[in-house]
Amino acid sequence: MMLSYTVWGPPLLFLATAAWAAQPAATLPSTESILARMHEARTKYRAQLRAYQVVRDYQLFGKEQQSKSEVTAYIHYVPPDMQNFTIHKNKGANIGEVIVRKILEGESEILTNQSATDVSPSNYSFRFLRTDVLNHQPCYLLELRPLRKDAKLLDGRIWIDASTYLILRMEGEPARAPSWWVRNIHVALDFHVVHGMWLQTALRSSANVRLLGEHTLIAHDVEYKLGELAAAAAPVTRP
Repeated sequence: MMLSYTVWGPPLLFLATAAWAAQPAATLPSTESILARMHEARTKYRAQLRAYQVVRDYQLFGKEQQSKSEVTAYIHYVPPDMQNFTIHKNKGANIGEVIVRKILEGESEILTNQSATDVSPSNYSFRFLRTDVLNHQPCYLLELRPLRKDAKLLDGRIWIDASTYLILRMEGEPARAPSWWVRNIHVALDFHVVHGMWLQTALRSSANVRLLGEHTLIAHDVEYKLGELAAAAAPVTRP
């Protein structure tokens, strides 16, 4: 049985993937239908949010992808809009901790006005690009265009799970640079369902920092705790 799966599993997976990607346009839902079901899915999973703690690791790389800093943060979330954090470990250059603090402070600010950054027609225009497969999961790939110049909105693409209609990945460039000091910013966010909650579980961000050159920040969740319950995070996906 094991040998049979090893031999035939990959070809069958490839054929299934090819069949999905080659679906006739007439069988696909409209962009409006995809967005409506995405909104329903998001509403459902937001209602399932509970207080939790996540251990998150950050790594900052400088020129030639040399590691400059490693930071571990403990983040406590209490729905619907409260988040606080502590820096548990900082190894290497202090700039890593400075950047991580800025990111986490920004996340807390976003929570206080989630509707302003929701992936919805209130903030974005959408265009269906094609069907795709992400981590063996059939998806709808949509173009994402911000309706205003806002550093918290991304100009890019989203991958929507074709079965759950949850966003699996979001990537692009900020609609407005957050600072004169950084340019050529590219951000990729990965999402998973954890304990019945739809959460961002990984981040990769690259930017050209004036005077310092190209830098890349990679973050992934290591462990989640809900009361006495603890679980390992989903496998890290590198954008």
